[in-house]
Amino acid sequence: MSYSLRHTARLVVGVRPHRPNFSGISSTRSIFGLLRNKKDTNPQDPVPVLSQDDLFHPFSKSPFPAVRARGEAIQKLAPCPVCASSHNHLHAHTPQQPLSVKFECPDCGWPTHCSEEHLQQDEEHIKYCSRLREVNEDEHDLRSGRRLIEFELPGPQGFEEAISFANWDVFWYTRGYPSMDTERSRRHASKLLTYPITIGGVLHQHSGLTLNNQRLTPEGSRSLAALRTTLHVPTGAPETAEAVVGKPQVRIFIPGARAESSLPPHVWEQLCMLFPSTHFHIFFIGPQVSLPKPPSQSAAQPLATPQSAPETSETPAVDLNATKELVEKEPVYLPNVYEPPTPAPIVRLKRTRSSVERYGVPSYTVAYTPQLTITGIQANYAEVHAQFQHTLDPYSDLFFFFSPGFGFPSPESTSNDSKPLLQIASPTEWGPVLPMLLASKCPVFVTGFSPTDVERDVRSLSTAPDVAGEFEWVITPGPNTFGSEKWEVADFDPRVMVKTNWGVWGIRGKSRDVQERSKFSFSL
Repeated sequence: MSYSLRHTARLVVGVRPHRPNFSGISSTRSIFGLLRNKKDTNPQDPVPVLSQDDLFHPFSKSPFPAVRARGEAIQKLAPCPVCASSHNHLHAHTPQQPLSVKFECPDCGWPTHCSEEHLQQDEEHIKYCSRLREVNEDEHDLRSGRRLIEFELPGPQGFEEAISFANWDVFWYTRGYPSMDTERSRRHASKLLTYPITIGGVLHQHSGLTLNNQRLTPEGSRSLAALRTTLHVPTGAPETAEAVVGKPQVRIFIPGARAESSLPPHVWEQLCMLFPSTHFHIFFIGPQVSLPKPPSQSAAQPLATPQSAPETSETPAVDLNATKELVEKEPVYLPNVYEPPTPAPIVRLKRTRSSVERYGVPSYTVAYTPQLTITGIQANYAEVHAQFQHTLDPYSDLFFFFSPGFGFPSPESTSNDSKPLLQIASPTEWGPVLPMLLASKCPVFVTGFSPTDVERDVRSLSTAPDVAGEFEWVITPGPNTFGSEKWEVADFDPRVMVKTNWGVWGIRGKSRDVQERSKFSFSL
């Protein structure tokens, strides 16, 4: 489900990465505001294509091609729920199948049923209709062309300004983010920031996951204490960039990375703002990691679509042959299905360099700032673990899985009785990976997109070979304070809705206490 975030990532690539600049807004106003100067408006603000009271459009009548293409994809993938329920009593070999959704609900704008008659018969639709309308308006708002101030991220934190991790609202306030005046802005910002801030909310010394609320275990407290000795300076010392000198890198490995690998680097830089005295090296590892565009395409294409030129059918195409051919081959919308494809290539930055010779697989490294280095490796983690295993250190290394699907059936591997194996036990997926990570004694954190997903993944631990009985809890399963607040809707069934990184939990390899043998041993 996390793949829909790549659409947000595309829209924020061109957003200013640091503290918002409001210098273009005049601070003076005529007495009592009766005579407003026409020059008071910010000349940098784009002219919106859609106003805030004109965000609702049925998918088939949307002014944006990507939304219309999504509606067409849903009509091909999703079955009518009324038809599906009425066919449950039929014999298994009956060729009759549920009809696809062709009729768009006038209240939410999504194609939800095969006909208006079935829409009226479906008494369950009213339970999720308001959520679908909310997502509809959010998607149009992202493309409306307005100035998205919620994507204007603040710069470094003041030395004497503490950050609170109580919830999104308090975090945004203490970090100096623009005011989130609407629920829609909250959803946009939480969806963009959920990946880096989830990591920060777990690792920070002021994290809300503590022994008092029984989320952090005694073993987890010792594990995080080891990491925090590297993440933070000694008590009483200032958290400054100069303190990075002499400290080891903190390496964050993200196996199975997908949409998070396509986020602009300045979004991940927000993690560095929480730990000013730490040098982070983030590794995106997985077969669906997004790689930079080839140098020839990067030179031919603009780095980002300006906000003043929103996605409309009237937007002129760039008059370059290479770019033209690429745009024609690229689909307008990629369906959000069970196995989504690799995200679109990311923008090649000035300091981006190839790392194929080092890792032996398609990869890149970019030194974005002195405190942040990003490496993307397009391969299964098991293929590159040997290059890291002898340097893994519980004091400076950790692993983060974002909705890995441990408990889902494997589409590739089966057991001896021809039943699909769980992905956590599949030899081609997570089967060989987790035992490697537990052996390193580094903490392993995992997120899930719903309570059911978290429970499914946790239950799979008890049946996985070389995993069951070989781990200790670091963080007990539960909600994630910094999960996305935006609903993600499945294209194969609009009734399926989840929230990215809803829950979080963590484990590490079981420690074996060393026991001293008695000085005198007696043998019978």
